[in-house]
Amino acid sequence: MHRTQFAELGALFLLQGVAQAIWLVPLSPVLEAHGLSVIRPYAFAASALAAFVSPLIFGAVADRQASPVQVLRGLALATAGTMALATTAIYQGWPPGMVLVLIQLHALATAPAWSLASTIVLARLRDTKHEFGPIRAMATLGWMAGCWLVSALNADASTRAGYSGALVWLIVAGFTYCLSGLPAVQSSSHLTWRERLGLDALTLLRHRDHRVVFLTIALFSIPVAAFYPYSPLHLRDLGFHRTSAWMSLGQVLEVVTMFLLGGLLSRWRLKWILTAGLGCGVLRFAFCALDQKLGLLAGVALHGCSFSFVFVTAQIYLDQRVDAAWRARAQALMSFVTVGVGNLTGYLGTGGWFAWNTTAAGTDWPKFWSGLSLAVVGVLGYFLMAYRGIGKGFRRKPDDVFGA
Repeated sequence: MHRTQFAELGALFLLQGVAQAIWLVPLSPVLEAHGLSVIRPYAFAASALAAFVSPLIFGAVADRQASPVQVLRGLALATAGTMALATTAIYQGWPPGMVLVLIQLHALATAPAWSLASTIVLARLRDTKHEFGPIRAMATLGWMAGCWLVSALNADASTRAGYSGALVWLIVAGFTYCLSGLPAVQSSSHLTWRERLGLDALTLLRHRDHRVVFLTIALFSIPVAAFYPYSPLHLRDLGFHRTSAWMSLGQVLEVVTMFLLGGLLSRWRLKWILTAGLGCGVLRFAFCALDQKLGLLAGVALHGCSFSFVFVTAQIYLDQRVDAAWRARAQALMSFVTVGVGNLTGYLGTGGWFAWNTTAAGTDWPKFWSGLSLAVVGVLGYFLMAYRGIGKGFRRKPDDVFGA
């Protein structure tokens, strides 16, 4: 790939990583510091609710009616405005219900952004297996930079984080004017409501392996949803400060894993890479359950390895095994099942599990994390039994929508 193109696509991921980390990582401490702990599970679930609607709709628009770059630009501007408004509501002590409504509006604007950025990048790659990992690693570096920026600003529990995130989203919107060379948009003048809403993407689930992969990542997203709301609280209980910076340890191993992913995809079957990611997920929560500083830091670090092997591999799987005409909708469907179905169930379910294990004396962290580790064991067992796969030699046929 040409260096200029790599820099352009990498910068897009980098900026989005910064913007998303600045909002999501400190959100739990920010809500707690402003007396809004009661809405914490629902605030995190807002992104999941949004993922039921907006990614599929905007994915369908990007496939058929408008350039993905134009759609992303408009969403970045909307995200900046709603993030600033929600942050103002938190800072000024507006009623919790109003704060939650504004957080939900922000989630609706930002939910499709990641799948659209992935579509833009994947559409310009010639060798997805080898090129996507290093470019995707730029998003992780951006996420790390966002974590460090939050702690550098001493905003781990401050609304300064939200205002900074809104500014970065404005930069993302401006940067979209630098993107060029995208494929022409498909034109369609007779679309059904099902197609306009992106619901025809559900057709992809007819294929057995597609269905197993989508269900696996959805189920895995349920326990994973506990990582960002509750890991900072556990770090704090063990005496750590500047928790956003400590949370970036997961991204260190994530970057390393992404640079190794291309070579692994050439030698290993996809089944075993996903299995390795799920296995790392089991170990991650098991280390956290030790309730010790080194154990928790090891668990945070393993998050990055698990994330790369499961979610990034799933993105590459979709790009290689789904026809290009369905690319944006396939990535949007991934957002739907992970951020929507998986995270909604996860944020609410793990929120209840956290409350169950928390008393006036504190949280029973070993029991909390052990339960999540056992949940991932169940997901791993399902995947090993259900996924068939087609081996290393697969190449998608041009007219094959569903893969082989």
